[in-house]
Parts: sequence; structure tokens; C-alpha cells
Amino acid sequence: MQDNPSLTTIERQSQEDDALLSILICTNNHRPRSEAEIERAMERDTEDSLRRLYSGGLIHRSHGFVWASQAAVMADEIHE
Repeated sequence: MQDNPSLTTIERQSQEDDALLSILICTNNHRPRSEAEIERAMERDTEDSLRRLYSGGLIHRSHGFVWASQAAVMADEIHE
């Protein structure tokens, strides 16, 4: 993900969170992914985004793995 200097911090964080959650909600494969795998896919440090999504109840985290919560999956399905 390339940085866009014209975005505010909130807009940039929102885009990062959305991209990360999209990886986890991939309709073909709802499976836990390692935090390292997510960082490689995003090509950046994802700790802040993971914290925001976790505190919002959109992901679960355990022992270095993350996966989308049922609420996040259902919200995604509603918006399709």
C-alpha cells in the first residue's frame, strides 16, 4: 500500500484498516492468518491497525494469529 500524502491521518488509518480487514474477510477462505503474513501482504507494520480492529471487535487475536470476527464477516456480507 502506497502512502498518499494528501490524506489525513484518520483517512489513511481507515484505508489501512479496511485493506487489512479485506484480507481477513476474503470470502474464499475465512481462516486465521499469522500477523507476519498480514504484514507481508500489507508491506508495512500493521500493529496499530490490528489494535484498532481488535479494540473495535472486528478481529480476534491469539498467539500471533488473527481472524475476522463473525460481526465483521456479517457486516461485509450485508454490504455486498
